[in-house]
Amino acid sequence: MTEYTYPILAGLIVGLIARLYMLRTDYRQYPTYLHGKIIHVAVGFIAAGLGTVVVPSIMEKEFTAVTFLTIAASQFREVRNMERNTLSVLDEYELVKRGNTYIEGIAVAFESRNYLVILTSFAVTFAYLWINLVGAIIAAILALIAVKFLMSGGTIEKIADIEYVQPRFEGPGLYVDTVYMMNIGLPARRQEILENGMGFILKPKNANSKITLSNLGQRQAILHDVSTALGIYRDSGTPALVPLAKRDLKDGRLAVFVLPQERDKQKAIDIIGAVPTLENAIRMPSKKLQE
Repeated sequence: MTEYTYPILAGLIVGLIARLYMLRTDYRQYPTYLHGKIIHVAVGFIAAGLGTVVVPSIMEKEFTAVTFLTIAASQFREVRNMERNTLSVLDEYELVKRGNTYIEGIAVAFESRNYLVILTSFAVTFAYLWINLVGAIIAAILALIAVKFLMSGGTIEKIADIEYVQPRFEGPGLYVDTVYMMNIGLPARRQEILENGMGFILKPKNANSKITLSNLGQRQAILHDVSTALGIYRDSGTPALVPLAKRDLKDGRLAVFVLPQERDKQKAIDIIGAVPTLENAIRMPSKKLQE
């Protein structure tokens, strides 16, 4: 054993704990399969190892070892590509697709989490060598708090007020509040929609929120999450039963129409509110106008 053994072990363990914490499966059910999780845990272990060896390498003036971080960055980009390709293939078999914007957001998140593991392991190892075990424990707690904070992005409930509205027909036209959704010609389909459909109006809280909710990828993410959590009353080859999200062009409100298996209004509102605001959908025109 050397003086670096325990600091390196501490950095590895805390880094791995951080990666496991960031690998939780939620209602979106991704990642689900054991082998997918094993891949991410293995890559997280490698990231933790890289973070821990940086400090000892610098202390021993082995600066060449630090250059391996650049190689690791390219490997973590491959993790991002792997997630993007996997989810794009799986999306073809979803009744309600995630959409490319949502997929890209998930892929970026999986890449960035490996960098968080590196920083966590680096901080713990540095604290252990610079202070002592107590310092490493404090660094570990602070790092895990930072990880939790950085994982939690914006959600729909922060940018819009959500209200339930019963879908209705005017002739063959389906409406959610005053927003026209689509035309349904068959009376039998109209009856199915009235029995199983649910409508929601999302009122943006400001001008920035209007632009974010108008993004097609953001709308698709809302439809996917609701359909994943509550199920969906449709099968392939039934275009009349497709969930939709359309804007009111006058005031920017977003009308959402879904056909869930579980018709729980409050639960649906909670799920819509918890949908993440996608980074690629966020716009801030009001900030630009103020400059």
